[in-house]
Amino acid sequence: MSGKKRRSPGEGGLSWDAARNRWVASQTIGYQPNGRRIIVRGRGKTQTEALKKLKESLKRREEKQAPKATADVTITEAVAGFLRYGLMGRDESTVTNARSLAEHHITPQLGHLTVRELTADDCERWLEGRAEVLATKSLREVRSVLKRSIDRVMRRDDRVTRNVVQLCEVPTGKRTGRPSKALDFSQAMRVLAAAERARSDMRQYVILALLTGARTEELRKLTWSHVVAYDKGRGQWCPVHEAGWEHDEFAVYVWRSVRARGDTKTKKSRRTLKLPRRCVVALRDLWASLPQPLAPEALLFPGEAGAVRGAMTVLRAFRREVIAPAGLDPDAWTPRELRHSFVSLLSDSGMPLDKIALLVGHSGTQVTEKVYRQQIRPVIQDGAQAMDLIFPNPN
Repeated sequence: MSGKKRRSPGEGGLSWDAARNRWVASQTIGYQPNGRRIIVRGRGKTQTEALKKLKESLKRREEKQAPKATADVTITEAVAGFLRYGLMGRDESTVTNARSLAEHHITPQLGHLTVRELTADDCERWLEGRAEVLATKSLREVRSVLKRSIDRVMRRDDRVTRNVVQLCEVPTGKRTGRPSKALDFSQAMRVLAAAERARSDMRQYVILALLTGARTEELRKLTWSHVVAYDKGRGQWCPVHEAGWEHDEFAVYVWRSVRARGDTKTKKSRRTLKLPRRCVVALRDLWASLPQPLAPEALLFPGEAGAVRGAMTVLRAFRREVIAPAGLDPDAWTPRELRHSFVSLLSDSGMPLDKIALLVGHSGTQVTEKVYRQQIRPVIQDGAQAMDLIFPNPN
């Protein structure tokens, strides 16, 4: 019996490969999901050379699989990791916007630096340069992408103790965003008249958007089960596919949107809106024009093959079939401005701001007043009325 010690299982071994005329040193380093061993090998003319090659192969494999230290990760790598894993489950448009900002405004300027090399001065100079080409809102977003990218890498290594992006304030951008505007009453009447002549379901889309103030992302997700009628006999609201159209009151459940996971923009945005009579007539006509029986979960405004219609498809049809025939500049108007017009027209009619905020699904009047500032008529009128009584106009 030989006195040579036998190798333990998995420790590897040496064998002669007659076909290649080489010694083969091998070692098992793990197992695949199917149970097969993962073996690393080294070959040489002598046993010593084979063992040396095996050792080198194991070292290379270890270096390749070892995660980089935070200090060695570049900004390009940090941003790429965030875009791939940090935005999982987010809306597709959010991911697309973040990727565009990173590709155009982060990696070309800062991508070559490592996380440790990046300084607060670098960030401030970078933001100052981006302020010449980006609006303030986009500057906030691009700073957020960089900050969150570095935060994600830092959680994997505690050798970098602070994120220098947090030390930098966002400057005021050079370019402003597209200003919001609203249709006046005369323009709104022309748009409604053009919508009534539209041959597609843009008639119903425009009427519903302008007369309810629903967001375009909410309208594109509406199904027929969300359109309900009040059945006096039952004393309850029922879907129109059950109750029919011979009722006095109708409403729509604005409970879903095309955002990630189908949620509305905020909790307050989840609301039930009573439908104006003109909306009821338009929806009844749309229902009658579709093949029956109609599935309750069918979309009101479907795209190809019944899928959710794309935002750009709606925009093109809106401009081509409604805005241009109304005698307005097609490039100057978008579907979201029907919502602005809804707010403006209600404000002009004297409706209080708190009720308008409730209808459009805002969490409070501050949001309504901030976003639709130009469309809101003055609501604090008591002082002016009192002064008119105290100091009447002499003329």
